[in-house]
Amino acid sequence: MAAEIIPIPRAALHEQVAHRLRQMLVENRILPGAKLNERELSEVLNVSRTPLREAIKMLAAEGLVELLPNRGAIAVALTEADVLNTFEVMAGLEAQSGELAAERITAAELAEIKAMHFEMLAAYTRRDLPNYYRLNAAIHNAINAAAKNPVLASTYAQVNARLQALRFRSNQDEEKWKAAVKEHEQMIEALEARDAAAMRRVLLDHLANKRDVVVQQLRTAATESAKA
Repeated sequence: MAAEIIPIPRAALHEQVAHRLRQMLVENRILPGAKLNERELSEVLNVSRTPLREAIKMLAAEGLVELLPNRGAIAVALTEADVLNTFEVMAGLEAQSGELAAERITAAELAEIKAMHFEMLAAYTRRDLPNYYRLNAAIHNAINAAAKNPVLASTYAQVNARLQALRFRSNQDEEKWKAAVKEHEQMIEALEARDAAAMRRVLLDHLANKRDVVVQQLRTAATESAKA
């Protein structure tokens, strides 16, 4: 882990720390199964251990880290069964969000999503995966918000937290990444047409494709680990 100092605003410090730790987990700067070293993280994030521990508790509640008695915390490594079960739920949530968003989205919300989509395409052209993923996640969150259902939004955020790192890594295959961009274009078209059924279909396909890539990556990693 690089000893780069990352400044953090003092307001809501533990929430800011939790946000930075999520980014590190998503971008593989903290690997699945790795122990969270409090001393190193305190230095990297430039915070004391009190807000850091509060942030780690937040991530544990989200299912991103596991607290072990007398051993600290480790980054959760999802099994294939965990991935399949979580994607199954997430696909339903995404499809419901998209369907409702197509029916309820405002002109201003659609314009904002389209603007983020064009920024995301620019990041894709540069092969800038961190910024692509940031914008990708923002688009999915905006679609979820456009559904205007707070219960759905809360459930979506909780389940999605478990999949963020896996969704990030699923775009590292060039052909799959290209296909994901095409699916996002279809989402924009469905939203513009206010076509709820089309939006539902494309999001179900989008999540199924993500799931298949992630499962294949897990199987490949398991095979390589067995050979080592």
